[in-house]
Amino acid sequence: MPHEIEQLACDFMYVHDEIVQKVRQEMPDEDVLFDLSELFKVFGDSTRIRILYCLFASEMCVCDIATLLNMTQSAISHQLSVLKKSKLVKSRRDGVDYIELPRYKIFLIQLLNIAGLGPVIGPILGALYGPSALLWVVFGCIFGGAVHDYCSAMMSLRYGGASYPEIIGRNLGTGVRRFMEVFAIAFMIMVGAVFVLGPAALLANLTSFGLPFWATLIFAYYFLATIMPIDTIIGRIYPFFSVLLLVMAFGLAGSLMLSGRPVLPNTDFFVNTDPAGLPIWPLLFITIACGAISGFHATQSPLMTRCMESEKHGRMLFYGPMIAEGVLGLIWVTLGLSFYESPEALGAVIKAGTPTLVVQEISMALLGPIGGMLAILGVVVLPISTGDTAFRSARLLVADTLRIDQGPIGKRLMIAVPLFAAGIALTFVDFAVIWRYFGWANQTMSCVTLWAIAVYLARRERFHWIATLPAAFMTVVCVSYLCYAKIGFGMSVEMSTLIGIASAAASLVLFLSRGKRMPELENEASC
Repeated sequence: MPHEIEQLACDFMYVHDEIVQKVRQEMPDEDVLFDLSELFKVFGDSTRIRILYCLFASEMCVCDIATLLNMTQSAISHQLSVLKKSKLVKSRRDGVDYIELPRYKIFLIQLLNIAGLGPVIGPILGALYGPSALLWVVFGCIFGGAVHDYCSAMMSLRYGGASYPEIIGRNLGTGVRRFMEVFAIAFMIMVGAVFVLGPAALLANLTSFGLPFWATLIFAYYFLATIMPIDTIIGRIYPFFSVLLLVMAFGLAGSLMLSGRPVLPNTDFFVNTDPAGLPIWPLLFITIACGAISGFHATQSPLMTRCMESEKHGRMLFYGPMIAEGVLGLIWVTLGLSFYESPEALGAVIKAGTPTLVVQEISMALLGPIGGMLAILGVVVLPISTGDTAFRSARLLVADTLRIDQGPIGKRLMIAVPLFAAGIALTFVDFAVIWRYFGWANQTMSCVTLWAIAVYLARRERFHWIATLPAAFMTVVCVSYLCYAKIGFGMSVEMSTLIGIASAAASLVLFLSRGKRMPELENEASC
């Protein structure tokens, strides 16, 4: 006979009210009980128990634990991140890149890392196409950019602060990882070069010193910020620059509304107003990256995940800054559409100088001389803040790829010097050429990242469509642009779009058929 389970129940109903009330008052809150249940789940893995036993015996580094337990460092790093999330272990800073920072500093540094002049220059150029730029910033930021930034950051955190290529490789395979290692490093160098020339040219116009002098000075600052510990320069000055960025944008928005100028005189969202007659599709979606969605952000997030105290702050520290950047983008699109009488007038100012001249004109007119000086300071400082973290990210990418310890300064110099040599060489290439490649490469990285996020979620039977649909859309954008643009194949818009749709459909079919079945690595288990 099957074994009968004993039924534990009272023979007759009599509630001891005093005991019930006393215990009810002593019962912990539901949040505490939930945390306890999650804590006990942590002890359900024998590897974590062995790691805890090791750490009870002595403080150990990851490589020592990996050697002792005969496991890979990546597998140990993943399990340590779970233990750290449960506050059972605490990591000690390495004094260079893994340094715990306050939440407000991480938020402001992350905002400046991903923003810089991105949500200024791109939206100004996008305003040439008309109010449709506002729609792209809103929908792109909420459904694309914020999801992209938050999910890629959380993946990096759960992989122990993994760099961008490692995030991609663990979900899309070793071949894609190797390609993205080279692609991302080249892209970071390109970003650094792009954001040297802009501020250097402006400073050369304002002073008696020439472009080579200012470019050399900016590169020297980049070099120091790249090799020094993150809290020495970046952690100290970036929060101030982030506040400057926000004050500039909201001050200009308020001044525009009080100036008596019409705000958004044209609200026809489906009419292309570009003076040169360039098509909205797909150019607008490449022109406005920061403020909507940008692959560059996924390379910056690991810098801050290595400084976080707890994963529970992730939504505020990564989703939040992207939404803030989207608001900045909306402000600058609105300024571009409202300050000038027509798109032709806006285009004439851009043609006469650069979008930074538009920033200077709007700021001087709406905020006066003091505001104008702040705008100039912003135009100089903000791109520099993007460039220095780009080179720092490139150094970390090379170090992670080649597994070079970044504690000794000599090893940091060994990587940084060749990177800067390549960056200096790129400054001799025409700026317009670099910018076109920069725009396409940026959105291509966001596309690849979204597919990696989709695979990550599908493997764990989570709702992957929040990443899959934006990934498919960005595939259409990137492939269409490559087929249409002069830097690509120069095809017609119609043919380019058809090829883009076909590429996205093929990618979607491949993902739906293989995404959930891709082999899960040991170090990803139960993530």
